Amino acid sequence: MLLHIPGVFSPDEVLRIREALEQAEWADGKVTAGYQSAKAKHNQQLPEGHALAKEIGAAMLERLWKNPLFMSAALPHKVFPPLVNCYTAGGSFDFHIDNAVRQPKGNAERVRTDLSATLFFSDPQDYDGGELEIQDTYGTQRVKLPAGDMVLYPGTSLHKVNAVIRGTRYASFFWTQSLVREDSQRALLFEMDGAIQQLTRDVPDHPSLIRLTGTYHNLLRRWVEV
Repeated sequence: MLLHIPGVFSPDEVLRIREALEQAEWADGKVTAGYQSAKAKHNQQLPEGHALAKEIGAAMLERLWKNPLFMSAALPHKVFPPLVNCYTAGGSFDFHIDNAVRQPKGNAERVRTDLSATLFFSDPQDYDGGELEIQDTYGTQRVKLPAGDMVLYPGTSLHKVNAVIRGTRYASFFWTQSLVREDSQRALLFEMDGAIQQLTRDVPDHPSLIRLTGTYHNLLRRWVEV
């Protein structure tokens, strides 16, 4: 399931973040890549634990934990702290699959990467190229969202970032370990939760809502891992 989550940051917030990123000192993005991915990765990244990356990441997670769309789709259990990258002057990241397990620097806790996410800080008109290409059951999806918007997709997906041939593409990315491991099960729960919310708005007193909500939670109880 590939999901567009709009407006995580407002335009004014994005502008302030981008101004800070333009002044930041960047490192080679290969430092957080696995052995195979490092051969395909050509970008820059704020070092893990960088004060600005931590500030941006904390603000992102604060908003996402209050975002009904993200909470319903991801059913988050643990999150790898968001990182920030920069693609410019031909920077790209060829097709790869993210490492199955990530461990934050200086932290003993590991995170299974059930879901990948990219939040854009550059508007599409500010750079050429730089599309996030994701291969899924419906073919290849090309993603280039407005600044402040985020895409959420399965961590099992083969994906790449096309070369940026003009301008600069700033973005943040992170991984989520879901309470529900299987993407197909999360998708079913997401669709059911959306239907429950719509019925609650349209026919709040309908007696079937109780049964449908109960079925949702019984499925969640069956599939959840804690």
